[in-house]
Amino acid sequence: MDVRGDFIIVGSGIAGLRAAVELAPFGDIVIITKADPNESNTEYAQGGIAAAIGKGDSPALHAQDTMIAGDGLCDERAVRVLCDEGPRYTRELIEWGARFNLGADGEPALASEGAHSVRRVLHAADATGREIGRVVWHRMSAVARIRVLKNTLAVSAIVEDGRCLGVRFIDVHGEPGRAFARATLLATGGAGQVFSETTNPEVASGDGVAIAFRAGARIADLEFVQFHPTVLDVEDAPRFLLSEALRGEGARLVDSTGEPFMQHYHPAGDLAPRDVVSRSIVLQSQRTAGPIYLSLRHLDPDDVHQRFPMIAATCLKAGLNLARDLLPVGPAAHYMMGGVETDLDGRTSVPCLFAAGEVACTRVHGANRLASKSLLEALIFSARAGRAMVGPSREPDLPAPLYRDAGAPAPNRASLEMSEADIRALMWKSVGLFRGYSTLCDAFSVLRQQREALDDLLAAGAAMDHGGWRRASLVTVAALIARAALRREESRGGHFRTDFPAHDDLRWQIHVSDVGRPEGRHYE
Repeated sequence: MDVRGDFIIVGSGIAGLRAAVELAPFGDIVIITKADPNESNTEYAQGGIAAAIGKGDSPALHAQDTMIAGDGLCDERAVRVLCDEGPRYTRELIEWGARFNLGADGEPALASEGAHSVRRVLHAADATGREIGRVVWHRMSAVARIRVLKNTLAVSAIVEDGRCLGVRFIDVHGEPGRAFARATLLATGGAGQVFSETTNPEVASGDGVAIAFRAGARIADLEFVQFHPTVLDVEDAPRFLLSEALRGEGARLVDSTGEPFMQHYHPAGDLAPRDVVSRSIVLQSQRTAGPIYLSLRHLDPDDVHQRFPMIAATCLKAGLNLARDLLPVGPAAHYMMGGVETDLDGRTSVPCLFAAGEVACTRVHGANRLASKSLLEALIFSARAGRAMVGPSREPDLPAPLYRDAGAPAPNRASLEMSEADIRALMWKSVGLFRGYSTLCDAFSVLRQQREALDDLLAAGAAMDHGGWRRASLVTVAALIARAALRREESRGGHFRTDFPAHDDLRWQIHVSDVGRPEGRHYE
C-alpha cells in the first residue's frame, strides 16, 4: 500500500501534534503512530512545563539554570531559543484552553523542581502531559487535511539520491507499505525501553533514532541518559514515576533509618540535579545496606492528595498511602539527552528528514536535562521544524561533526541471538548509572555483534513483523549508547564512569557524532 501526502509525521506525542498544527495550512499531513495516539511519553509527563512567566524570573535566569544543569555541554543558541520562546508557547497553550492550576490571583500556580532557582513550573495537578496532549490534539484534530495511520509502525526511511522521500511502514494488519511526502518529521520520542528499569511506556523503543541512523543521519550524545531518581520500587508492581514536583513541594528522601541524607551529597539537597540524586540514592542504599524511601509524612495530607491525585491513586493500587507511608524508590531510565542531531529548525544531516522532541538532539540539554523541560522542548522545536518543512529545502545549520573511535575489541561472531529481555538487562547492568571500561567493553562487543547480525538480515531482505522491528530498534540504539559511553572517558551529567570520575574539559567538552550508512557496516 502506498500513501501520499505533503508532509509525514512519525509519532503522535506533543512534538508530532504541535508540528501538525503548524503544517496544517500548507498541505496534506499523514501521521503514522505505532499505537493509540494517547500512548506516548507526553501522556506520562507528570511534573509540568517550565517557562519564565513569574515575578522575579526571566528568560536569562531560566537559561542560566539550564546551562548549570547541562554540566558544561549545553548549546547556548539552543538554550536561548528554548528560554526566550518558552513564555510565548506556554501562553499559547493557555489561549487554546489548557487547564493549568491557578493561584489566588488567577495566574498559573508555579511549582518548584530540582535545579530551578525560582518557582517556574506550570502544572495541571500531576497530569500536565496529558492535559497538554489533550489541548494540542484538539487543536490538531480540527484540521480536515490530516490522516492518522494508527497501530502502524514506521520501519525505515526511503532515501534516494541522498534525500528522504518518506518512510516504509507495517500497517495494523502486518502488511508492508510506503508513505511519500516532500518532508518527513521523526517525532517518535525516547528510548527508555532499552533499559530493563524505565519510566517510559512500551512504545519508547528508540525507533526514530534507529530509522535515522539506518538512513545515514548523524546521531549525537547518546551516552547522556537521564535516570530519574524517584521511581516507585514495589515488588510485583509496575515501575511508576514519582514526580520531582513531590520534592519541589517538600518531600524528602530518607534512608532505612528514616534519616534524610541528600545534604551529604549536594548543597541543594533533595532538589539537586537528577543525575546527582540518582547516584546518591544508590550510594546511600549501599552504605546503609537498606532501601531508600520518599517521605511526605511531614506535609499536610489533604494538600498532598489534592495536589497529586494521580500519583496518590497509583500508590494506593500498590497498597501505599502517598501522604502517610514511606514510599520505596529507586532510579530508572527516563530521558535521552542525545538523539538524531538537528539544527534549531529540526533539520537533520539527511535532506528533507527532520526530527523534533526527545528523538532529536539540539544539544539544548547538554549532559543533563533540567526538570520540566521536555514538554517545552517538544512544543518549541516541533513548531520550528514545522515552519522549516514548509519552506525551501536547505542545508542544516549543524556544527562540523566530531567522530572518535570507541576502541573496543572485535566482537565474537559466535554469540547467540539475544532476546529483548537480555538486551535490556545487559544495558541496565553494564551501561546504567555507573559505568566502567571492562563492563562497557563487554557490553558493546556483544551488542555490536547483534547489530551486525541485524545488518545481515536486512541486507538479505528478511521480512520482520512488529516484534522483530522493535528488537531491531533496541539493538541499534543499545549498541550506539554503549559505544558512546565507552568512548567518553570522563564523567559528566547523566554519564558517570567509575574509572574516569572527573570532568575532562580539555578533551571532552565536546559533542561527538556517530553516522549511519545506508549500506555496509556501521561499526568498522
